Amino acid sequence: MIKEKLFSDHVSDEWLIHIKNDERVGVQKLLEQFEKRQLKKQELKKAFYEMMQYENKLKSQGVQLIAGIDEVGRGPIAGPVVAAAVILPEDFYLPGLTDSKKLSEQKRESFFDVITDQAIAVGLGIVSPTEIDLMNIHQASLESMKRAVHELLIQPEHLLIDAMKLPDLNYPQTSIIKGDAKSISIAAASVVAKVTRDRMMKDIASDYPGYGFEKHMGYGTREHLEALKTLGSTPYHRKSFAPVNQFV
Repeated sequence: MIKEKLFSDHVSDEWLIHIKNDERVGVQKLLEQFEKRQLKKQELKKAFYEMMQYENKLKSQGVQLIAGIDEVGRGPIAGPVVAAAVILPEDFYLPGLTDSKKLSEQKRESFFDVITDQAIAVGLGIVSPTEIDLMNIHQASLESMKRAVHELLIQPEHLLIDAMKLPDLNYPQTSIIKGDAKSISIAAASVVAKVTRDRMMKDIASDYPGYGFEKHMGYGTREHLEALKTLGSTPYHRKSFAPVNQFV
């Protein structure tokens, strides 16, 4: 009974005082675990609202539709660059949301579902390996972000972008260095982009087994480079990237 109640969200101060006076070792251990969970919740809540600073500043100026934008896939030697643009609702709250690279795959998948379910709008921009080879990775990253914004069904009033500017887009915008760890909107975009790209790489792995795409997601790991030497390149490899260009 005590354990179940401590794991619930319905714990009164009066009842807690009563439990604190219970000297049984088992009860005190449960209470210690409860207090650690509560502290963690408070830390996550504080971090979440700290990551709302850019959004809150814009909202104080009357801006409501704020799109966070981020891309993934600059570093791999195979696979697309994928960007996401996400407009979150006013009451959005997802403690623990941060830069997708800091989250486990399980947590990213869970957060992806929450974000895509609750977002006002989500846009995806995908630039293929062939296009990357034609335009270079920097331009491909910019292009993926622009495509993501164009895919939004609701027009944003302001863009929050991770580390980049999109001069070709006629929207007010703010570039934030390490924005995926500083803005909740950009963090949401980073999760959507990362999960989307990872799923694409797993699909590619089904079509081209032996490369380990489902594990390294196209990065140049030892396993990947060995597969390149043995099997050669695929249509999903970036032919302009070293060392892929040695196996074309």
